[in-house]
Amino acid sequence: MAFRSYTLRFGRYWHEDDIDCLPASSGIYCVYACTYNYNADLHRRLISVSKLLYIGESGNIRKRVKEHEGWDEWRSELQHGQNLCFNAAHIAAAWERAEAAMIYALEPPCNIEYMDHFPFDRTRIQIEGYNHLLSDGFIVN
Repeated sequence: MAFRSYTLRFGRYWHEDDIDCLPASSGIYCVYACTYNYNADLHRRLISVSKLLYIGESGNIRKRVKEHEGWDEWRSELQHGQNLCFNAAHIAAAWERAEAAMIYALEPPCNIEYMDHFPFDRTRIQIEGYNHLLSDGFIVN
């Protein structure tokens, strides 16, 4: 395996009640602890992202999140007044390598695999878009 570079463009945040709006495409998704405030002037919920909980990958993000076995663990990380929210970045191939690099570098508390080792060659991740609590970019060896 050789050096690889990935640019991940994370879209908006989705509240846990809106997971049917998550993309049905392949890619990386993140689970966060969030708080929501309704802004009457803007007529929408404002999301304040508090903590990155989990990073995953799938060929169908929406289906994977809906059927994920980690919901109880994710909820156990929430503080009073927090809810789960999600964001996602499309990636057509090598999901596992990009996911592993993110987990290894960012250490979300609900991930186990890749926390202590990175079994791939040197990998660069560039993160764009809605990336609160994510670094803009990093290289993992």
